[in-house]
Amino acid sequence: MWLTRPLAERSTRTFLGVLFAALVIVTVLHVFTPQDSALHVSAYTVTLLGKYLCYALLAVAVDLVWGYLGILSLGHGAFFALGGYAMGMYLMRQIGDRGTYGDPVLPDFMVFLDWQELPWYWLGFDMAWFAFAMVLLAPGLLALVFGFLAFRSRVTGVYLSIITQALTFALMLAFFRNEMGFGGANGLTDFRDILGFNLRTDATRLGLFLATGVALAIGFVICRGIVTSKLGRVAVACRDAEARTRFLGYRVERVQLFVFVISAMLAGVAGALYVPQVGIINPSEFSPLFSIEIVVWVALGGRATLYGAVIGAVLVNYAKTVLTGVMPDAWLFALGGLFVLVTVFLPKGIAGLVFKPKKAAASANKSDSQEATV
Repeated sequence: MWLTRPLAERSTRTFLGVLFAALVIVTVLHVFTPQDSALHVSAYTVTLLGKYLCYALLAVAVDLVWGYLGILSLGHGAFFALGGYAMGMYLMRQIGDRGTYGDPVLPDFMVFLDWQELPWYWLGFDMAWFAFAMVLLAPGLLALVFGFLAFRSRVTGVYLSIITQALTFALMLAFFRNEMGFGGANGLTDFRDILGFNLRTDATRLGLFLATGVALAIGFVICRGIVTSKLGRVAVACRDAEARTRFLGYRVERVQLFVFVISAMLAGVAGALYVPQVGIINPSEFSPLFSIEIVVWVALGGRATLYGAVIGAVLVNYAKTVLTGVMPDAWLFALGGLFVLVTVFLPKGIAGLVFKPKKAAASANKSDSQEATV
């Protein structure tokens, strides 16, 4: 019931319509137009768009906790990376004896580092169902433990933001170590197959792009279902007046913990879809700078709208792709300047431009109605 409610919303239907129309257009232009045509969408572009959709799903997850729960998480990159590593471990096990060293069990980097046997935490990743389950469970469990300790201790505001950033920084340092068994600084790469499909074929890349679009649609509907339910209204109450919500008898920490875990699992799914399309996962995904970038996407797009987070993630990463080629050293200054401009002139982000005319029209209609009554 709570999942079908968002489908009755005009804004949700519009978002899903635009998303699926974009998926269909890209598919048609990629498959049915000649490669020498100006309208042809190349496999490289399909993969690039798939990466943007992964970032969009990650931004939606951050907007859920920041926009509706008031928790500014600066560590969601950690959940994204954990989902990516879970998928990367599965893809590494799929290589088998086709690796450089021909070992049927040990990945190449373990053979190179003279490991004698597979670590226990790599067991089971040769099975797709286990790996896909870990994509959800690994970030979910970390969020559950971290959130339980933090929310139970009533750590909020800037202190919680700093702790989330410290969490992802600690994980980044740990995953950089070769003895952790995750490939050290080089991470996991040289993937070949996923579910028996060759990752280097155009058909598989298109399939991953479409799967990412469907995952974004499902993640969006789940988040809309949460924020439009009673749970969502309590979450907004926790954001706006936590003490008053506690006084009314609500267990605020339980609401915060549930939404935080759901958000972390969505971030893990985004990371899992990102890895086979990009072809690598390394500790840089745990970088605190990356987590801050995610917050910038949401702020630019429009906080507490969900679709604004999608707009911000796609636009900023497209600009990043273009500007890092034109002026690689000045990209971060351009991003910072854009953030300042939007914060000053568009406090509700780009999505605020959509709402503003409606609000103005509603105010105008109300004013006209009052005048008519007088």
